[in-house]
Amino acid sequence: MIKKLFTSESVTEGHPDKVCDKIADAILDDILSKDKYARVACEVCATTGLVMVMGEISSSCSCDFTSVVRETVRDIGYNDSALGFDGNTCAVIVAIDKQSDDIAMGVDSAAEADSGDIADRIGAGDQGMMFGYATNETEQLMPLPIVLAHALTRRLTEVRKQGVLKYLRPDGKAQVTVEYTDGKPTAIDTVVVSAQHDDGIDAATIFDDIKREVVFKALPGELLSPDTKIYINPTGRFVKGGPQGDSGLTGRKIIVDTYGGYCAHGGGALSGKDPTKVDRSALYMARYVAKNLVAAKIADKCEIEVAYAIGRAKPVSLSVNTYGTGIIADDKIVEVINKVFDMRPYSIIENLGLRKPIYKNTSNYGHFGRKEFPWEKTDKINQILKAVKELN
Repeated sequence: MIKKLFTSESVTEGHPDKVCDKIADAILDDILSKDKYARVACEVCATTGLVMVMGEISSSCSCDFTSVVRETVRDIGYNDSALGFDGNTCAVIVAIDKQSDDIAMGVDSAAEADSGDIADRIGAGDQGMMFGYATNETEQLMPLPIVLAHALTRRLTEVRKQGVLKYLRPDGKAQVTVEYTDGKPTAIDTVVVSAQHDDGIDAATIFDDIKREVVFKALPGELLSPDTKIYINPTGRFVKGGPQGDSGLTGRKIIVDTYGGYCAHGGGALSGKDPTKVDRSALYMARYVAKNLVAAKIADKCEIEVAYAIGRAKPVSLSVNTYGTGIIADDKIVEVINKVFDMRPYSIIENLGLRKPIYKNTSNYGHFGRKEFPWEKTDKINQILKAVKELN
């Protein structure tokens, strides 16, 4: 037997970086709700008493940035100066310009625009490579460590907002180490939870409460054992948190957003970007492709890499790695993908419905493995199986 450990982490919506991601996506949704063709590249940073919104936005509508910022921060739970950060009183600075004409030119008129195919008219909004992944080790077709880490942080938020543990504050983190035996997850080796709390709460009380109300309720009992190591607020104190404890910035939690480090990552951030940015839309598409392939039982696990050049519609490369689990060769799976899926930005946007204001809810607890998002559909299984049959 070959044993190994793998760890993934998640953070709550009150984590300073996630505060910024959520604000950026709330602004994107507000604009797309009024102008679905808007170009948005919005960045947010936050520190004690201050939120700054910056970036490039071209749109036919206006956005009340200050109101969106305040509403989002209050909804997260920072609604009192006693918490060190307050959506009612924090300063909001806005520094927004329009999208660069040089970038807009590549998106508005792709190099292949003369082909006559409408999908060739929109070019990629940037160069870059994006990775999608799926594995059959969980119901969500996601790696188990990141699924469990998100379950912990989601539960942390639930017990805070529902008043089960009234002393909890919005900031928090969780980390789960899973033991794999011969490539299959078999046990939870270590759990780490750090939860912001009111001053004056005894560390032992916090440990017992979170162990009972969060760890044991969020994690599957069959994977826990007396040997599982559980660490809760390892320093013994976590009162100062959120943007007061650590400055926040969009795009600093991209591994939390995707697969928990379980597979390759192109490096592009997601939040605050409209779907003409392939950093976002092609990343969603790569997950959609990988998930459908695994759901069709073409492979037990599948990693997709797709790359683009700014101003061109067709990807410059597409590759597949099934880690030896595919029922056909990886290069043949590429042929299947090219038959079943259209990886051009226009087609991605239209087929997945990405011009809708659906992004605010993506900013916490992962962009993948959640049924409410269109890139999580497994509606291409029959087409994939037909394409595989036609290869033989």
